[in-house]
Amino acid sequence: MSRVFFPHQTEALNALYASLRNGKRRPMMMLPTGAGKTVLASEIVKRALAKDKRVTFVVPSIELVSQAIASFEEHGISADLIGALQGSNHRRFNPAAPVQVGTVQTIARRTIQPCDVVVVDEAHVVFDAMRKWIGSEEYARVPFIGLSATPWSSGLGLLYDDLIQTTSTQALIDAGRLSPFRVFAPGERPDLTGVRTVAGDYHKGDLEKAVNKPKLVADIVETWLERGEGRPTFIFGVDRAHARSIQAEFERVGIMPCGYVDGFTDSGERADLFRRFRSGEMKVISSVGCLTTGIDADVRCLVLARPTKSAMLYTQIIGRGLRTAADHPVYGPKLDCLILDHTDTTARLGFVTDIHVPRLDDGAPNKAGIRKIQAKEEALPKVCPSPSCSFLKPAKVHACPSCGFEPAKPTTIVCEDGSLVEVTQADAARAKAQAKADLAEQRSILGQLQSYAASHGNKSGWVGHKYKAWFGDWPNAHRNVPDVEPSPRVLSWLRAQNIRWAKGSGKARGFRAPTSPATVSGGRNAEAR
Repeated sequence: MSRVFFPHQTEALNALYASLRNGKRRPMMMLPTGAGKTVLASEIVKRALAKDKRVTFVVPSIELVSQAIASFEEHGISADLIGALQGSNHRRFNPAAPVQVGTVQTIARRTIQPCDVVVVDEAHVVFDAMRKWIGSEEYARVPFIGLSATPWSSGLGLLYDDLIQTTSTQALIDAGRLSPFRVFAPGERPDLTGVRTVAGDYHKGDLEKAVNKPKLVADIVETWLERGEGRPTFIFGVDRAHARSIQAEFERVGIMPCGYVDGFTDSGERADLFRRFRSGEMKVISSVGCLTTGIDADVRCLVLARPTKSAMLYTQIIGRGLRTAADHPVYGPKLDCLILDHTDTTARLGFVTDIHVPRLDDGAPNKAGIRKIQAKEEALPKVCPSPSCSFLKPAKVHACPSCGFEPAKPTTIVCEDGSLVEVTQADAARAKAQAKADLAEQRSILGQLQSYAASHGNKSGWVGHKYKAWFGDWPNAHRNVPDVEPSPRVLSWLRAQNIRWAKGSGKARGFRAPTSPATVSGGRNAEAR
């Protein structure tokens, strides 16, 4: 029974083979997260096998070799047809198999097996060995098919000769095959003054000094407690020291265990880490340089702690949280991905749905084809000016989609002394509806604070001070507010408030961490996101 493809996948395959028929030998398929790169790669291999062709499938790292082999088998390619180019001690070593899977580094160290088609996964990662292989006279007529979500590397157009795009991140979100997302830019951001730029991105050593500061690290944790809703979370740090500092701060405030992973993490430890993450036992993983590709996990919150100028890296990071997910026994359904950007990267580069690449980069100066950091300010998202929000609004959106705040619009009307301004019925109705919604939220939060204070023995004055910290005013206008069971959102906020208080006084009191998975996880019993 033949596989049924989504329309964009059928278009991509048709465009690929049309490109090859037209004489192209180095086509690049741009496949955003969620486009089904694995499905299409398997189909390309199967069609080659049907014509008795030998295929070499190239991946950028060793851990992706076994992953690719398992994926091919899952999509109907017989195990005896697949071999691993990873040395004779690899359990799948089989040089006679018509499909060989290996890293470009391994392939470069040995005599390349003759093949009829080369498929290059994550083709935006270019090694010198790959440049030599693609450019060799012996392989001039052999098709090299590149696969990448972000084929924007400098000079990639000198290696590949055709860019195939049949869908986009926004189209996949609209079709329900990727999760929608919300971005907040909360807390303090690092001062990047004096941080050098090397090869188009921030100098890592300079960057580590700018971001790995106790106050900034603590702010990441406090923000997650306030806004993260207890979601399963990936955090992206600058280097090992920075990622370890973030891990330690999470565990210091009681978010345990908090995982850590980098490129040198043992494969067994890594597997156990993700097993615990998928089960809900571990909610947060702090990482450096290794969670941007080849990860298929239910991630519902991303913390950007590593500033970057690279649209490629930024898009790869955001892609980790955009996959849809089935209902989870701890977290419930996935409604969206929450992005906490502590780096201003989104404000500088724009949303991932707004980054478009019309062509492969030919290496010439100023022809990158991607959105530049110096894009017009009015085209980039803006932070909601409400002090309690920090949501990043799309360009030209006036009212904040998250909190409803509407900045006062400048007016060209000049009112002379004694003149009157008409207020329409529509204006009055909108103001009344907004006031009603604000009042309902105020009473709900007050009721939750009252309930919490009653169950923990806090005095009535505690409630008033916490209410003022939330809304900026005292609750004197409210009467007869019933107690309400505190939501995960309020409990997380209280924990963050307690941490801030403890820093100032040297001790903590008045808060006991909830122990129920339903209250700490932001799961089925959490407020609607």
